[in-house]
Amino acid sequence: MEFDVFFSISQTPDTTGYKPTENEMFANFFDQVEKADELGFGIGWVAQAHLSTEVQKRNSKPVVPHYPGEVGLCTDFVQIAQKMFTRSKRMEVGSAVMCLLANGGPIAHAERIGAFLAMHGMDSAEKRKLHIGFSSGRFEFMARPYGIVPRDIVEEVAWPALRGQIFAEASEIFLRLLNGEVISTDMIQKTVLTRDNFRSDEDWTAVQEAAIKLHNLENPPESIKISPRYEFEEIKTIPQEWRRELLNLIVGSHDPRLQIEVNKWAPVQVFNLSITPPHLINQTHERMTEHYHPNGGTWNRNMMPRTVMVFVNDEEGLTPEQRSAAAQDEARAALTTYWNALEGTIDPAKVEKATDNAVIGNVEEVRSQIIDRFHPEDRLMCWFDFFNHDSDRVMRNMEAFMTKVSPAVNGGIV
Repeated sequence: MEFDVFFSISQTPDTTGYKPTENEMFANFFDQVEKADELGFGIGWVAQAHLSTEVQKRNSKPVVPHYPGEVGLCTDFVQIAQKMFTRSKRMEVGSAVMCLLANGGPIAHAERIGAFLAMHGMDSAEKRKLHIGFSSGRFEFMARPYGIVPRDIVEEVAWPALRGQIFAEASEIFLRLLNGEVISTDMIQKTVLTRDNFRSDEDWTAVQEAAIKLHNLENPPESIKISPRYEFEEIKTIPQEWRRELLNLIVGSHDPRLQIEVNKWAPVQVFNLSITPPHLINQTHERMTEHYHPNGGTWNRNMMPRTVMVFVNDEEGLTPEQRSAAAQDEARAALTTYWNALEGTIDPAKVEKATDNAVIGNVEEVRSQIIDRFHPEDRLMCWFDFFNHDSDRVMRNMEAFMTKVSPAVNGGIV
């Protein structure tokens, strides 16, 4: 089993109510990066966010109205990545995940990544990859200032489904530019909404009624063409001659059609959460075995990184039983703080479910939970800094995991 580490850089009060300054957040993060590299984690994944979570509370439609502080301080992943590569020796670096619709959109992201890799790959001995996880973004307010908003009444009614189609359009542009292609709007697949795009007949009927009103139609349309979100004549990003073998792509989407579609353009792997039901995990592996782009080779389970929150307690002066009880208390406190921040209320059922999907306990218990819950060929993104700003403790947990849990899981092989 392969173990990566996930960094959230989330500047929000932890379970004690403490919120570090931005400088403290970044200092702690880079200390943890160096520790993770020293311990042998494979990839250091960094969450990306945009714009102030606090300020969005004043918007007419706040997305997370109760979230205190800032959901994340990494707003330009490639700048963070450059520092991470400089301060590490073995560990590779990944975004988990880059919002493709914000921060300039797919064209800007493609050019930024190409420019980064042109510099990163100048040393012919450099073998460490940049792993770009990309998605439509969890928090919609981050993309709105970049024009990702409904443009008419049809788009307004269709928005929950249409936003996914905008992401599909952006993904094709992004991937084809990274391939080094010359493209224009005319070359990109058109967006056409049908009943298949919607969860219910009622949702589709509402969109049809909006189309009748907007276009003065006599009958409900069977399909609705949506004009492109990105309009441009022929373009090609520069630099052009960077080493594409140093780039690995991962899509953050559960949409089976999109997972297949993006693999028409390039090898694109898939993110998955630890809370995803096992049958969906297996279905994704079956789908990708068939549809993974041939340039990526044979599909393997480690091509679908899985996030898992790790609450391990190996503190000195405690018995194994006391460590187990303390880890349970720490997990419940962190998860309760999270749900209160996200929704403004504490739902015991959601806290309990999240607890069930984390790994919690002393090192022996965490080892057993991982062996029982995950496939031996899985790749886990271990999340240690979840609502925890005690950086020394976070690093002790990382060390306990990689020196005592990982070897036991892998039969003595770290």
